[in-house]
Amino acid sequence: MSAPVRLADQAPAKVNLTLRVLARRQDGYHELESLVVFADFGDHLSFAPGGDLALTVRGPSAAAAGGGDDNLVHKAARALAARCAGLMLGGFDLEKRLPVAAGLGGGSSDAAAALRLLAEANAIAPDHPDLYAAAHSTGADVPVCLDPRPRIMRGIGEKLSGPFPLPPLPAVLVNPGVALPTRAVFAGWKPLPAAMALIDEALLAGLRGPRDLVQLVAEQANDLEPAAIALQPSIADVLAALRALPGCTLARMSGSGATCFGLFGKLDEAVAAEQALSAQQPTWWVKATIFGGS
Repeated sequence: MSAPVRLADQAPAKVNLTLRVLARRQDGYHELESLVVFADFGDHLSFAPGGDLALTVRGPSAAAAGGGDDNLVHKAARALAARCAGLMLGGFDLEKRLPVAAGLGGGSSDAAAALRLLAEANAIAPDHPDLYAAAHSTGADVPVCLDPRPRIMRGIGEKLSGPFPLPPLPAVLVNPGVALPTRAVFAGWKPLPAAMALIDEALLAGLRGPRDLVQLVAEQANDLEPAAIALQPSIADVLAALRALPGCTLARMSGSGATCFGLFGKLDEAVAAEQALSAQQPTWWVKATIFGGS
């Protein structure tokens, strides 16, 4: 008897090029607007259909990620099984490469990859409503990761624009080795004294190249940066280090932190920046990558 076919998928890092916090809702959540892109690097998830739901976690960040029932891969699979009678489950193997609690949506991207693999194994259409319902019930960032292409995310994450064909952006991701609980960062958020214009989708759709995209991103912000830096001052050190690197056009924190990104004009500049910063700060997690694309 032949062994069951093992399916595999990537769970790319989610990066918030912008993150506007518009208001705190009565239910404790926050209304957001974020331009989300995905890196060409992330976790790797494979799936062996058949048998009970199981998860093995390995890789550099395995210990921090955990493999118990609270892992979002488990949660996503249970959420889909609750909506699809007779759903075939099986064993997942997660290679955890991204730092945990880092503002890169690693757990959410893992959960989305699990839903895609379950859909493939069970002949569920990629746009089936049950997939999005399971994603939404798993976590606020899971829906945008389900089809990982550049989008504007609004509401608490459930309102998604169509994908934008953005120009690719060479970048460097840096995490100083600290974890930031999302809840604590949002608790420290304070409204800006003056409103800032939101993203103009027409401008975003009409970008002529990477320089236009960087300019648009520079006119926005990550409204959680001050709260995150107050909790972890090392984030300010990361931003300063990125801005000092040759070729860096913009540096900003992603999501609720502590990972920051620097944008570069050329991939070889990003690679050189990764090498230089890794030598300067050997305890930091540093990765050259590319954002965007369609």
